[in-house]
Amino acid sequence: MLSLLLASPLALLLLIHPAVMLDGAGGYSHAQLMLVMWGLSAGFIHGVGFVPQQWLWRLLVHPAAAWLLMGQGYLMLLPDGAPGLMSG
Repeated sequence: MLSLLLASPLALLLLIHPAVMLDGAGGYSHAQLMLVMWGLSAGFIHGVGFVPQQWLWRLLVHPAAAWLLMGQGYLMLLPDGAPGLMSG
């Protein structure tokens, strides 16, 4: 349930108002957004209760990775454009 509750507002915000993810220079960090989207996907997968059969997919959509990557997305929303996993 926690994964779904973390993923839903962030996904809605990205869909409705994507400009909130702009950096200080007015551009997007595509690498950072890719990781956040991976976290959102993993959060939805875990949130709805789907469990992949293959070990590689289980590792890629593990809830801990999802929470870390979604946390990065929430940090990007801070006013100072907090640097995250992929700063640059």
